[in-house]
Amino acid sequence: MKFRLSPEQRQFAATLHELLGGADTAAAARAWAAGEHDRGLKLWRALADVGVFALLVDEDHGGLGAGPVDLVVACEALGYHAVPGPLVESAAVAPSLLTGDRLTALAEGDLVATVVAPPEVPLALDADVAGVVLDLTGAELTGVGDFVRSIDPPRRLFRVPAAAGASSGVAFDRGVLAVAAQLVGAGQWLLDTSVAYAKQRKQYGRAIGEYQAVKHLLADVVTRLELARPLLYGAAVAGDTFARDVSAAKVLAGEAAHLAARTALQVHGAIGYTAEHDLGLRLTKVRALVGAWGTGSFHRARVLR
Repeated sequence: MKFRLSPEQRQFAATLHELLGGADTAAAARAWAAGEHDRGLKLWRALADVGVFALLVDEDHGGLGAGPVDLVVACEALGYHAVPGPLVESAAVAPSLLTGDRLTALAEGDLVATVVAPPEVPLALDADVAGVVLDLTGAELTGVGDFVRSIDPPRRLFRVPAAAGASSGVAFDRGVLAVAAQLVGAGQWLLDTSVAYAKQRKQYGRAIGEYQAVKHLLADVVTRLELARPLLYGAAVAGDTFARDVSAAKVLAGEAAHLAARTALQVHGAIGYTAEHDLGLRLTKVRALVGAWGTGSFHRARVLR
C-alpha cells in the first residue's frame, strides 16, 4: 500500500513548523526545567489554537475528530522543536479518559492533563502544572508527591498516589505512538543540525562534511530514520494489530533517534557537550523518550506476542 499525507495534513505540519520555528522553544524548555512555566504555557495556548489538543477529541466536545495519523504529524513536529510539557499525555492519552466539560477544556487548551500508567509510566510528568492527573481507568489522582529528577531536565517527574496501571488499551497505545513520533522528530532535528554543521565547520581547509567518514555517519542516520518513519505511519493506520505495530514503531524510532544523537555528538565534537548548545536539549530528550511509555525490551516482547 502506498501511503501519503493528505494536503491538509501536510499543511498542518507546515503550520506547526512555522509556529514553533519562530517561538524559541529552546528558551521555553530551559525555563520549564527551572520550574518557570509562563513561556511554555504561552506556547501551549498557541498549540491549542491550531488544534493540537483537539485532534483526538470528538466534535461534540469542541474537538476535530481526527485520527492517529494527524496525531503523528503533530507529535513529530513537537519532537523536532523540543516543546516542553505533558504533550503526549494531553494530546494523545487524555482524550480517551476524560468526559464532559473537562474534555472540552482539554480540546481548547484550558486544561493541562497528565497520566500515569504503572509499571511502564510510574511517575506523573509535570504534575505540578497539570490541572488533572489521571490513571488509565480515567480515575483522578489527587496529591502531588515528591519531585523526581529526570535525565531530561524539562521532563519534571512527580510521584503520585497508587494508580491503576495497564500496558494495553487504546489510551496506552496512543501514548506509545505519540512518543515514537516525538523520537522521529527529534532524530530528524539532530540529523538536520548535524548536516548543517558539517557543511560549515572546516578542518584542514575543508568542510568536515566533505570527508567520506562523516558522510557515512550521516547516511546511516538517514537510513535509520527512513526505516522508522514508515513503521510509524503504518502503525497509525493499523487496525487489529495496532498495539503490536505501535510497539514496533517505538523500538525503531528509539533506535533511530539514539543513533542520530550519538552521530550528532561525533559531528559537533566538544561543543555538543555544552549545556549552552541546543543540541543538549535533544540529547537528553531522546534519552528520556527512549524509555518513556515502555522500554525497548517491553515493546519487543509485545511485538513477539
